[in-house]
Amino acid sequence: MLTRFLIAALVLLTACAPAPAPFTGPMIIGDADPVRFAGRQPSTFPVRGMDAARFQTRVDWERAKAVGIEFVFLKATEGGDLLDPMFQDHWRGAGRAGIKRGAYHFYYFCTSPEVQARFFIRTAPKTRGSLPPVLDMEWNPFSPTCQRRPDAATVRNEMQRWLDIVTAYYGQRPIIYTTPGFYDDAELNRLKGYEFWLRTTAKTPSEAFPGQRWRFWQYTSTGTLPNTPGAIDINAFNGSRSDWDSWLDRRTVR
Repeated sequence: MLTRFLIAALVLLTACAPAPAPFTGPMIIGDADPVRFAGRQPSTFPVRGMDAARFQTRVDWERAKAVGIEFVFLKATEGGDLLDPMFQDHWRGAGRAGIKRGAYHFYYFCTSPEVQARFFIRTAPKTRGSLPPVLDMEWNPFSPTCQRRPDAATVRNEMQRWLDIVTAYYGQRPIIYTTPGFYDDAELNRLKGYEFWLRTTAKTPSEAFPGQRWRFWQYTSTGTLPNTPGAIDINAFNGSRSDWDSWLDRRTVR
């Protein structure tokens, strides 16, 4: 009798609980401030993704996947001791939604590359099928703790030391993310054998990085996704869907 009473009460409570509000926004990858590029438009690339960090406090990963987000790069670490507070949540959420995920490290010029590499390795899981790690290289003139701005040769030397350690651990060469100004200042065209993820929101990669081959293009920081508040960085993969599948076969972590 007690069991039947409890079941009946549970059914009643469930029936009285308010249903979640249905989603009414557009089911698309949008852009609040779209740019008309001089060359090929990024929306024409068949494989697109996003990146996320602590600024994205809530992401509806299932809906992101439903509208065509196929990959995501997530900020894991900065310098030698700064863990992105949203990394674990984002990593789990993207994984549950079936979105290909990878982790990135924001480089800090006042900590040795060895310390930074070891910190990243302790933080970013070596998960089978995940995307290659990423080294984010850009100037940060607003840093309250580090105003160091090394010359180009020193920058590339420090980068190489980080890259070598991380490559050895994950079994994949990292991708290098950068901006036009940093790319020119550090003469990153001298780095050979690495894939590039390029940020350029006003020009195409061929205009902003003449002669540089690229794998990913971060083309907007004003992207929008259903049921996800705030602006989102949206990226395009340089290739066809078949290229994407082949790239994943070669480049995911084993």
